[in-house]
Amino acid sequence: MGLSLATVGTVFLLARLWDVVTDPLMGVLSDRFPTRWGRRRHWIVLSVPLLMLSGYMIYFPSGEITALYLFGWLFVLYVGWTMLTLSHMSWGAELDMDYNERSRIQGFREGFQVAGTPLIMMAAIFAVSPEASKILQAEQSIQAIGAFFLILLPIAVGLAVSQVGEPFKHDLKVVEASQESLWQRIKGGITPLRKNRALLLLVTCDFFSGFSSAALGTLYLYEVEFVWQLGDLKYALLLVYFVAGVLFVPVILKLAKALGKNKAAFYAAVFNVVLTPFILLLPPGVLWIHVIALIVMGVNVGSMAVLYRGMMGDVCDVDELETGERRTGLFFSMLTLSQKVGAAMAVGVMFWILDAVGFSSKGENSETALTGLALLFVIAPVVCNFIVAFFMWRFPIDKARQEEMRAEIDARRADVLSSEVHLVEALETEQRVPEV
Repeated sequence: MGLSLATVGTVFLLARLWDVVTDPLMGVLSDRFPTRWGRRRHWIVLSVPLLMLSGYMIYFPSGEITALYLFGWLFVLYVGWTMLTLSHMSWGAELDMDYNERSRIQGFREGFQVAGTPLIMMAAIFAVSPEASKILQAEQSIQAIGAFFLILLPIAVGLAVSQVGEPFKHDLKVVEASQESLWQRIKGGITPLRKNRALLLLVTCDFFSGFSSAALGTLYLYEVEFVWQLGDLKYALLLVYFVAGVLFVPVILKLAKALGKNKAAFYAAVFNVVLTPFILLLPPGVLWIHVIALIVMGVNVGSMAVLYRGMMGDVCDVDELETGERRTGLFFSMLTLSQKVGAAMAVGVMFWILDAVGFSSKGENSETALTGLALLFVIAPVVCNFIVAFFMWRFPIDKARQEEMRAEIDARRADVLSSEVHLVEALETEQRVPEV
């Protein structure tokens, strides 16, 4: 639509930085204001109108588009997306308290999310008219993605909220009894970030994983077009990448069950560190070699998200053990925030660097500009995954520790329930009037 790379990068970064406010706020709202539906489903339903309106304005723009237009509608889109994804992840984390079952639930959730991308790519491929110009083809692809989104979003949400219940629907006494203000609860939820080592390690790793994924996503189309010289197949190749990601989700779940989630994340990160640099050696224009490379890269596309979401459920157990509250929404907001900030910074930084080395998306690039693009495509994920591997090896919660925490939490719940039952029985006894 005519905006420069630097402008687009800056707008995405600024729009995403609002998540610093909206994610913790949404986490508190999700935990604190239940309805008869529970704590999560009503927020998911409320997100749909926001997402559909902003999605239409972004995927079907017309006329002269300014930076302010893009920023405004991105802001609305990201608010709706926060409402949807944060509530959805928290809901999944509460469906089961078992260490491995949490990974399985999040694996299904993340696997289907990853599978959605190839479906969108297929819509983009089949919507393109071969005889159209490249600019028109790009417009057709983007509008096909928008139509896919606008049609299927309300259907998917309707199926989810009508077919799946909430286990904590009636377990809300602590939330309802709390007299803390909204700001006090946000502050109280942020304070553990400084004290809870597991939480700090997890959000740090999620930040760098988000940065890595967004860097690859930002650079992919340019890498395929100008470095690999396979621009006509860019969407088909992306389809290969995400299909590999979907197929690998069951493998990472088995690895997590055998080794533990943190060790599985460690090995997945090392896998990326070791193999990604070989991309620099691939000859341009050779299709089969790049297909193999994308399959290798794709095996990890959903693994970190699956593992992190399962691990955050275990971190919530630490907080519940210490405070007596289950603040799943608030803690997952820290996880979504770290990923989003990492992704936003990646988009901004990658576009700024491309602009600085003289890269142009319209072509006619110097050798220096193309070399800078190729190096960025490799260096960003290697550095980020090295940091992730370093911290994941030190993650303190394994299966044995999580089971110990759940046993203590369940015992405490049983004691509270027993005390309530005895209190009710005592009150009923006092209220009985003997017949004369």
